[in-house]
Amino acid sequence: MTWEYIKITKHRGVKMPQSLSKIYVHVVFGTKHRVPWLIERVRPELYAFMAGSLKLVDSQSVRIGGMPDHTHLVFRLSKTYALSKVIERVKTDSSSWIKSRGKNFEDFAWQNGYGAFSIGQSGLDSTVRYVVNQQTHHQRFSFKEEIRQIFLAHQLEYNEKYFWE
Repeated sequence: MTWEYIKITKHRGVKMPQSLSKIYVHVVFGTKHRVPWLIERVRPELYAFMAGSLKLVDSQSVRIGGMPDHTHLVFRLSKTYALSKVIERVKTDSSSWIKSRGKNFEDFAWQNGYGAFSIGQSGLDSTVRYVVNQQTHHQRFSFKEEIRQIFLAHQLEYNEKYFWE
């Protein structure tokens, strides 16, 4: 009997005890047509709500922030849900939540797409600082300039025609 045979037969029919992953993601998406819906008084509650939506799809929020026309999410991605499903859940839930804030928000909508970027453990702190400092950052750069810088830093090719709807 070879070692491989013993190893295979010993573990046949036995489930692996655990699956582990630690994948951090930085996701950015804006409001439809960059309408500044996310007024300052709404954002803290919105971000808390989004963190709860992430939790519902087994993803752990690290930091959520943004400006009146866009949002940044930094989170640990679920090992059981695809990124697209996680984002779909957060955007759908938060859109409903915002619309429930009153008549002034009934036409709210997120843009159709999003940008998602992987973050290594060593880059997590600097990404969180970046999200925390959105107010300061946007005194110097527009959202368009910001997203172009992020795409460039991640060497991501994109068609600008589709990003700004």
